[in-house]
Amino acid sequence: MSFLPKSTLRSVPLSKALSQISRRTLFTKKTPKVVTVEEAVSVVKDNDRVYLHGVAAFPRTLALGLAKRYKELKNVECIHIHIESPNPMCPLTATTEMADQFPVPPTLEEMKSAFFVNNFFVGPNQRAAVREGLSSYVPCFLSELPALMRKDITRPNVALLNVSPPNKHGYVSLGVEVCTAVAAVETADIVIAQINPNMPRTHGDGLININHFDYIVPDVDEKLPEHHTGAMTQADRDIGRIIAGLIDDGSTLQMGIGAIPNAVLSSLTNHKNLGVHTEMFQEGLIPLMEKGIITNRNKKFLPGKVVTSFVIGGQRLYDFIDDNPEISFVDVTVTNDPVVISKNPKVAAINAAIEVDITGQVCADSVGTRHISGVGGQVDFERGAALSEGGVPIICLPSTTKVKGNPNVVGESKIVSTLKLGAGVVTSRYHSHYIVTEYGYAYLHGKNLLQRARAMIDIAHPDHREELHKAAFERFKALV
Repeated sequence: MSFLPKSTLRSVPLSKALSQISRRTLFTKKTPKVVTVEEAVSVVKDNDRVYLHGVAAFPRTLALGLAKRYKELKNVECIHIHIESPNPMCPLTATTEMADQFPVPPTLEEMKSAFFVNNFFVGPNQRAAVREGLSSYVPCFLSELPALMRKDITRPNVALLNVSPPNKHGYVSLGVEVCTAVAAVETADIVIAQINPNMPRTHGDGLININHFDYIVPDVDEKLPEHHTGAMTQADRDIGRIIAGLIDDGSTLQMGIGAIPNAVLSSLTNHKNLGVHTEMFQEGLIPLMEKGIITNRNKKFLPGKVVTSFVIGGQRLYDFIDDNPEISFVDVTVTNDPVVISKNPKVAAINAAIEVDITGQVCADSVGTRHISGVGGQVDFERGAALSEGGVPIICLPSTTKVKGNPNVVGESKIVSTLKLGAGVVTSRYHSHYIVTEYGYAYLHGKNLLQRARAMIDIAHPDHREELHKAAFERFKALV
């Protein structure tokens, strides 16, 4: 017997699958049933695939309601992108972190029998479960995730969503995550929404008429999880200044969340007429918008507007995006389409890595075989920036790992002769252009392997350069 849900193993020819889908559209209207949480989740059956709204929009109330049915259900597959809240249907989470949320704490075997979680991006709260084989990861570019649902490869039977209250016209908002949620709303057989007064009302693709849903659970007063970046190190600041020096006035920015992106943003205060087209909007962009540094006037796709597909941050960010027409939340099929991205001028795509080898291969999703994240939109934007006129595709990372409790001790080199055994190549050497550490940047595009090795060793930590030179000589039989 397979340990995966039967729905995971479905294999239908695409032409047949598409003809079988009775696709609803966002103009489909019906009268939704107003129900309790227990009534809503009772529609989930054995072997169903259930989509859960992702990132900060994770519907905790509905998810916990479904998880409490663990004794009744078998082989239910849960799918979601990165989530900021623990998933109570994840066997490991349910039996450790969240056992007190159940009337009778479940056993690991009971949860394994009832649920299996497939992640489209592995967040911190899913890493242990993936490592222990209680959850898994579906490798896929972020731009292609909606297509998996629309092509009936991962089409959900049930979608659980966390939405804003309806406005006077009856439209709710998908709020802080439109990335994959629009496709789930379009393709799921049954769509269930919890109405949450704390969900910001965002503009763009995520405005859905309440009569589009099958079931609604009203008055779910659920605070959104907040994510705050830790303090910047000196290396982060140095990397931020180097990257800022590569960005021209009038550029279009893409970046994630973290200390290095914050360092970049804090170094852009003298720039002019910047734009934002990104999969993820973060709090550090707000001061640049308030100061008029980000104007979006030079962008070709939705000029005058910030384009994003999801956000995560603190309450200041959630308040800023609420009913803000300057920020457009767009299906990730569009935001992360390299062709769409490339239409904007001078795209500066800034993405992080775990390690990079001396030929430019970028590992960003695992430490060896230990999976810790996913491909996300890194390749989408690195390619889009490369195609953009004046674009700057950037991969950034500190030169060494941190040594816990010993900040003055030099850690292992993140510039390596070869990637660790089992490490995932997220951005290939063929896509790599700029690699940045606190010691400068290496421009790799158009360079041969010897030139690449020399450039990469020059931005490694000085304590590791001799060892890298020796490894390069052994590999290429030539001095670099």
